[in-house]
Amino acid sequence: MKKTHLFVAFLFFVISLKSQNILKLKDQATAIEEIQKHRLENLLPQLMKKHNIDMWVLITREYNEDPIVKTLLPPTWLNARRRTIVVFSMKEGVFKSAAITRYPFGNLIPSVWNKEREPNQWKALSEYIISQNPSTIAVNISENYALADGLVRTDFDKLLKVLPSRLTSKIVSSEPLAVSWIETRTPREMIIYNQLVSITHSIIKDAFSNQVITPGITTTEDVVWWLREKVRSLGLSTWFHPTVDVQRKESSDLYSFDMKSKYDTILPGDLLHCDFGISYLTLNTDCQELAYVLRRGEKRAPKELEQALKDGNTVQDYLTNNFIKGQTGNNILKKALNEAKSAGYKPQIYTHPLGVFGHSAGTTIGMWDAQNGIPGSGEHALQLETVYAIELNTKVYIKEWKKEIRVMLEEAGYFGSEGFKYVNGRQTKLILVGLNDNAIE
Repeated sequence: MKKTHLFVAFLFFVISLKSQNILKLKDQATAIEEIQKHRLENLLPQLMKKHNIDMWVLITREYNEDPIVKTLLPPTWLNARRRTIVVFSMKEGVFKSAAITRYPFGNLIPSVWNKEREPNQWKALSEYIISQNPSTIAVNISENYALADGLVRTDFDKLLKVLPSRLTSKIVSSEPLAVSWIETRTPREMIIYNQLVSITHSIIKDAFSNQVITPGITTTEDVVWWLREKVRSLGLSTWFHPTVDVQRKESSDLYSFDMKSKYDTILPGDLLHCDFGISYLTLNTDCQELAYVLRRGEKRAPKELEQALKDGNTVQDYLTNNFIKGQTGNNILKKALNEAKSAGYKPQIYTHPLGVFGHSAGTTIGMWDAQNGIPGSGEHALQLETVYAIELNTKVYIKEWKKEIRVMLEEAGYFGSEGFKYVNGRQTKLILVGLNDNAIE
């Protein structure tokens, strides 16, 4: 019997893996390197020209990686090695990648440091920079973006010390370039992103089913850990710990952002909500969806809850209809909130960039506790070829429940030359827990 159970479990795993079309690790490494190669050879030179930067110096150390360096790590490197220094330069229109490291930086960036000739790595860096004679030297220091602020004080001081004064005066913040590098998605990445969001939706659908949930027994925390185990079984990872919570008629509490644990037993009639995201092929998802737990005899959710989801979709439209290139996140937030409120909705908008990081770089469109705009990142202009987690909620009064609920939604959306579109659709119908369960008849 035990062997049979093990075989069934293994078969289910193989079927799931095949249906999700998730690559084996070796194939993932090949795909990641291809993506990095295209970005380095095509995207980065374009961005350096756009921002008038002819040299970008990245310095980091093992276990204290600069976030930008993490986006460049070869797929067989899990961390930087020793002190890792990478330099990108544009000289007379020719783009160069060079590593002042003991080893080549993977297969894409060769090392130009001959330690036998020059034992001092800093002097080797200085010599290389001098040889390129840059007009600007961008380094990762930024007040507005943690992801662009990865150069530590120790390395910054050593860089200043080793360079001649005529070059230290050319040091500038890489913030505009670093943000563009992080936020811009290539066509190849968007093909992958579609699959990634599809996988995320599929996992949520399985989580919100009777395969996982037994009303009256299963807790929200049980579903959270099922999500974690499912992701691991598929050879994937999560970039944050999922949450699952309930809103119900019998409770007087409105969902709040109080960070209290949402430990609760799932019951028929509950409105379930999850916040869940995965990481795959250097990209991340962030998704919130809703499900209804059918009561005995029900075949659909109450009409008021179905309408509440439609209200949430409408608020999404108010936001995404205001995605205009060059507009700041603060302007988009203000206009979307005003339009939604004028139409009678009660929204909160807290949308963030999404990509190689979950909370990525780009323009910030509100935070749940900052609905009047965000200094710094909220003033960044919206750019094309970017992905955003369309994250928001709206309060809706449910007459049958005699109280308000929050309709909380989040979906990955792409903003390109043809406007805004969802990467892999969005939720427009409640997931029904127990729909195919004959026990509810």
